[in-house]
Amino acid sequence: MNFQKMYHTIWCKLAVFVIAMGILSIAVFYVSSYAPGDPLQSFYGERVEQMSPAEHEAARQRLGLDGPVYQRYLSWLHHAVQGDFGISFKYKEPALDVIRALIGNTLLLGSISYAIVFILAIGLAVCCALHEDTWIDRAICKIGTIVFYLPAFWVGLVLILLFNVNLGWLPGSGAYDPGQSDNVLNRLEHLVLPMLVMVISHVWYYAYMIRNKLLDETRQEYVFLAKVKGFSRFYIVCTHCLRNVAPTIVSIMAVSVNHILGGTYVVEAVFSYPGIGHLSIESAKYHDYNLLMLIVLITGALVIASGLIAQAVNERIDGRMKTAEGGASWNRSHRSA
Repeated sequence: MNFQKMYHTIWCKLAVFVIAMGILSIAVFYVSSYAPGDPLQSFYGERVEQMSPAEHEAARQRLGLDGPVYQRYLSWLHHAVQGDFGISFKYKEPALDVIRALIGNTLLLGSISYAIVFILAIGLAVCCALHEDTWIDRAICKIGTIVFYLPAFWVGLVLILLFNVNLGWLPGSGAYDPGQSDNVLNRLEHLVLPMLVMVISHVWYYAYMIRNKLLDETRQEYVFLAKVKGFSRFYIVCTHCLRNVAPTIVSIMAVSVNHILGGTYVVEAVFSYPGIGHLSIESAKYHDYNLLMLIVLITGALVIASGLIAQAVNERIDGRMKTAEGGASWNRSHRSA
């Protein structure tokens, strides 16, 4: 790929990202604006009930809640492109500052869980493919299916009851003990139970999809040829089949960002883990729309970006996905024929 085509590809993907984020911001802004509840209640508390109509209107003007929705959106967009996402009605400070203090906890939990889930998923899928239709494959499938359907919040409560309340081995809430924010070991102790819930809730879902794709690949003609040449099943699956399904695995990993990120938010609520997932629930509860808007946009940006990155990686792995460099398209080759 020459530099001109590379720059064109990058700009096209950036344009898609910007358009998608713009559509998402409009949708979230309008939905939150028309949602029931009064943001003034979050900012002023019980004083709202004692305000006169004039004071109520003046308060809405100060917080930028007056005027048509489209005007408020344009005003918000004008400030957002400059890095000003408004004030949090509940915390009475810039929404970006509120999130900045907590997003690191969510990214830590989500990224580590994400890596562990897919390492185990690929390992389980390969194990099932190597032992297809044996007791090992059947046992992994049955246990994995049962575990997958266990509700995440129920699993979290059981783990808290067992390892925190009864045994006292692991902490059951928070990201670290008071005054231990810089203690890596203390942070890891608080991550064990939330990560365990994340792995239990997600690993088999992706392992099963990768397993099925690997088994389809083992039925290809080149696999039979490799068997005739005397290569072992382990070598064929791990060297050839796994490499050929790599684009599918990358696509699954991209799609899973939304799934795992949503699971992270649920886990944060169960374990009172201070992150943007727990914060999003509070912002919706207290009608803190500026904060909720920023959280949704950050989540959307991660999901959209992961999809675009996965597409680019797939094009590098499998050149057939690119018409320009992977050969002529079907219509063009059909016409020439």
